[in-house]
Amino acid sequence: MTDPLSRADELPGDFDDLLAANASYAESFDDADFDGVARAGVAVVTCMDSRIDPLRMLGLGHGDAKIFRNPGGRVTPQALEALVLGTHLLGVDRILVVPHTRCAMASSSEAELHARVSASAGMDASWYPFHVVEDQLESLAEDVHKVRSHPLIPDSVRVGGFLYDVDTGQITRHA
Repeated sequence: MTDPLSRADELPGDFDDLLAANASYAESFDDADFDGVARAGVAVVTCMDSRIDPLRMLGLGHGDAKIFRNPGGRVTPQALEALVLGTHLLGVDRILVVPHTRCAMASSSEAELHARVSASAGMDASWYPFHVVEDQLESLAEDVHKVRSHPLIPDSVRVGGFLYDVDTGQITRHA
C-alpha cells in the first residue's frame, strides 16, 4: 500500500530552508506555556494575500489575536466557526473583517480565474468554484452583518468592517 503522505515528485531538500529557519526559531522559543487565548481579545478575518501582515498592521504581536485567512477575506462558514470558538473559548471580544485593495478575488471575474488556473494547471478548472467579489464594500457590509447577526456571537462582541490598502498599509472603516 502506498503511503498517502509521500509523493514521488517531492525532492529531498524541498523544505530545507524552512526547516533551518524553524530550527533557529525553536532555539529561542519561549511560548510553551501560552494558553492560546487572544491576549488583545482580537480576531481578524482577512485575505490570504502575502502583502497583509495582520498583526503588524494593527500594532499587535504574537499571541494577541486569532487570524483567519482565505481568498478575498470573506466570512465563510469556516470563518464563522472560528469566530464562534474564538468568542466563547479564546477571549475574543473584537472582530475585524478586513479585505484589501487590489485583491484578485475582487478584480477578476470567475471566468478569468478559471482561465488562469486552467492555463497554469494544464487542465480544465471551470468546474471548480472561485468565489469572486463583485462589490467589495457591499460584500464587506454583508460579512459584518453575518457576524453581528450570528446567534452564537454575543451582542457584546464589537464587530467592524475595514478595507486594507496594500499601497499605504492603512485600514479604513466601512462597516
